[in-house]
Amino acid sequence: MGIRVQSVTRRFGAFTAVDDVSFDVAGGELVALLGPSGGGKSTLLRIVAGLETADAGSVWLDGERVDHVPARERGVGFVFQHYALFRHMSVEENIGYGLKVRGVARAERRERVDELVRIMGLHGLERRMPAQLSGGQRQRVALARSLAPRPRLLLLDEPFAAVDARVREELRAWLRRLHDEVGVTSIFVTHDQEEAFSLADRVLVIQRGRLEQAGTPREILDEPASEFVARFIGDVNVLEADVRGRSGVVGALRVPLAEADHAHGRVRLVIRSYDLKFWRSESESVATVRRVVTLGDRVRVETEIDGAGPLFAQFPRRSSLLAGIEPGARVAVEATCVRAYPVTDIPAAPVVPEIHRPTAVRQLA
Repeated sequence: MGIRVQSVTRRFGAFTAVDDVSFDVAGGELVALLGPSGGGKSTLLRIVAGLETADAGSVWLDGERVDHVPARERGVGFVFQHYALFRHMSVEENIGYGLKVRGVARAERRERVDELVRIMGLHGLERRMPAQLSGGQRQRVALARSLAPRPRLLLLDEPFAAVDARVREELRAWLRRLHDEVGVTSIFVTHDQEEAFSLADRVLVIQRGRLEQAGTPREILDEPASEFVARFIGDVNVLEADVRGRSGVVGALRVPLAEADHAHGRVRLVIRSYDLKFWRSESESVATVRRVVTLGDRVRVETEIDGAGPLFAQFPRRSSLLAGIEPGARVAVEATCVRAYPVTDIPAAPVVPEIHRPTAVRQLA
């Protein structure tokens, strides 16, 4: 199923949750809506599902405008952040519930439930109640229930936010394999960059209800379309610098600038942690190491620039550049990729709770 969202706007009183957003999703794609909390991602997802009504704009599914088509008639499966399982029903009853209310024959229903139990790795749990399951198992049941009616479109709202980090990582890999096997067009909401980039074919970055950028994970990382995207994606240093000749100057640190940035007297530099090199040097040093933190297979090195503020970088744990890097060491710094933006005030995005209505579960059943 292909999706077209065209100039969609949604307001709640004076607050604009979704502001003139347009995008397309090709059939079979897995797309992430990524952005800070309160940015409008869940509201946008609910508009596509038919659980919210847009104040302006339109939604098209497979070339058909569906603005006034009820949620249950759109062929959409919706997976909620907190599972939304029926607590009084077993695993198999939860999975088959949507088929039952649609009047699907018992034998056909049984066959479909058994198929999804196999696909989801839930064998042996069919008669357990939700309270007897782990968080990861509950979310797999929720996914199975959404897939049972063979939806044309699968929508997932922060699907793994309620499970711990280790289970979340396993579920991500499992969802990607499931998507490749089933092939249903899917959109999922997340504020987790790693989740978006590891799962999605394309990422839509949403902020303050607006679409900042749409592209592949590589395009979003390597070609940010705005200062917000550059700052939001990845671990970054943000430094205000004076422009002198072809360089941006922050205290003792000088970094090369692209020609287009030379016209500005002052710029904001955005430098990703992996686009920096530190090495121990007395003669070329511009910073002092303050802290070295081991993070699994990576090492974070935090420094203080002479005459300025903090600067940090991350290295593979066995990088040769870490030789002699310890608190108090003097280091030289090289920035291999720098993005510069004219200094303007960019206030932080307001954290406004997105609208959720409990009746949504019944509407999609």
